Amino acid sequence: MPEEVLFESESTMTRAEIASYLRTVADSLDAGEQITLKAGGQSVTMEPPARPTFEVKAEREGPTDRPGELSIEFELEWDEDGSDGGGELTIE
Repeated sequence: MPEEVLFESESTMTRAEIASYLRTVADSLDAGEQITLKAGGQSVTMEPPARPTFEVKAEREGPTDRPGELSIEFELEWDEDGSDGGGELTIE
């Protein structure tokens, strides 16, 4: 299935700034509200369903013989037709 990027933003921030963004998203999810992403001239508003699929991924990219780039990715996924996702996650 082809992928269409609706919004993309990448910038260097402090850990506190990132936490503030994540809190805003968490508050919107908790309240059952839409999430609007804005950067420059880009903007997209999305409304996750009550039970989207939540994917967490930790990755190392780059050559195996020297340090690469580490990342933690958080992703919410759902079908556009409104079908609910599923799954279980434990973070320790």
